[in-house]
Amino acid sequence: MEQEEIISRGQLREKKRIVIKIGSSSLTHQETGDLNFIKIEKLVRVISDLKGQGKDVVLVSSGAIAAGRQVLRSSHKPETISEKQAYAAVGQARLMMVYQRIFAEYNQTAAQVLLTKNTMVGDNTRYNAQNTFEELLKLGTVPIVNENDTVSTHEIQFGDNDRLSAIVAALIGADLLILLSDIDGLYSDDPRSNPDARFISFVKEITPDLMEMGKDSTGSDVGTGGMAAKLAAARIATDSGSDMVITNGDNVEAIEEIISGAAIGTLFLAHANLDFDLIDYVNNRY
Repeated sequence: MEQEEIISRGQLREKKRIVIKIGSSSLTHQETGDLNFIKIEKLVRVISDLKGQGKDVVLVSSGAIAAGRQVLRSSHKPETISEKQAYAAVGQARLMMVYQRIFAEYNQTAAQVLLTKNTMVGDNTRYNAQNTFEELLKLGTVPIVNENDTVSTHEIQFGDNDRLSAIVAALIGADLLILLSDIDGLYSDDPRSNPDARFISFVKEITPDLMEMGKDSTGSDVGTGGMAAKLAAARIATDSGSDMVITNGDNVEAIEEIISGAAIGTLFLAHANLDFDLIDYVNNRY
């Protein structure tokens, strides 16, 4: 690592308000698509320990539709909007029940926050959402965020939870966003298809050339966000003043190592944009 990256990673220890996003592929068994309870328990333990260190933590968690598949004993990924909404309605309740039970074992309280794009676009609703997050964090809870898939349609969707997590980080003034993905970090090309793809561990600035590296694809049948979505999230987060790290969700305990300064994943440095307007980012006007 170069000296600037070493210093920047060391500064992650001082982060006080952290948003963690975990995708469906990191929460489920690859073979069946069912929820991976061991993985969820490890994630809850790590978050609870961060809370014990005095940090605010917000979890943006996918998995509602996958949980619905498990409850309904369905072997296929839902395709239609109405089918996805029905699976989410069943699965979101199950997912929160799992989180609440496990967090309670670590003497932590989980709170559910379901958002739609319209929540962020409206001044009053966005302000109310921001106040709700502040109050939940003041009360010592762990807000667990997901898009309200049950009522969202194509026109009002965020698109994926990578973007949603970055928007939440901007809304609450987080100083670190960690994306737990199905890939180790940013590569110059898709390492699944190109063995010569170069790993990029440190990004000082998100350039147009870097954005071109994004691929609108994902290696999982349960996730939605590819590298393009993660780079879009990085732009939102860093422009709002939050550092961001992409790392592999196979090992959720890597969160602790990242915050201790270890060279894990790709670190995107914050560079607060004085012209930052959250509404523009919600509406993809950037």
